Amino acid sequence: MENSQKTATFVGPEDGQGIAMAGGSYRVVISGKQTDGKYALIEMMVPPGGGPIPHSHADVQESFYVADGEVEVKSEAGNYTASKGSFVNIPYGGLVHCFKNKTDKTARLLCTVMPAGMEDFFAEAGQPAPFGTFLPPPVMTDELKQKMGVLSEKYGQKLFPPDYLG
Repeated sequence: MENSQKTATFVGPEDGQGIAMAGGSYRVVISGKQTDGKYALIEMMVPPGGGPIPHSHADVQESFYVADGEVEVKSEAGNYTASKGSFVNIPYGGLVHCFKNKTDKTARLLCTVMPAGMEDFFAEAGQPAPFGTFLPPPVMTDELKQKMGVLSEKYGQKLFPPDYLG
């Protein structure tokens, strides 16, 4: 059987777009532009207390592999403490979910999204910053809430209040 794709992609540990997002540090390891939109892989460094608010995305399957540290994952399907070596899959369909680092050490996650596109949301919603750089989360002004709402809609996400999952 002949392989129709004639090239491989190699990404070094310092390569990829760095993004400061919601107090965390993200690195787009491989983007949809490199995978014909099929998937993207984002490395996430989540500081103590960090993590996204409850959200959903019906047309995106998202998975997390915990490479280091621990996060508490909450969803409509239940809660789970994901420690080093754990894997979490959020299927297509719009399951509301979030995660939070409740420890005193930075957690490192590998996040795969299928199809790609979430990395573009992060790039527009966050700030360019070298991977490993932690910027304080922005103050949630009315203007920023409106911007996040517009970007979320643009990328097929729905945001929920921070206490939505209890």
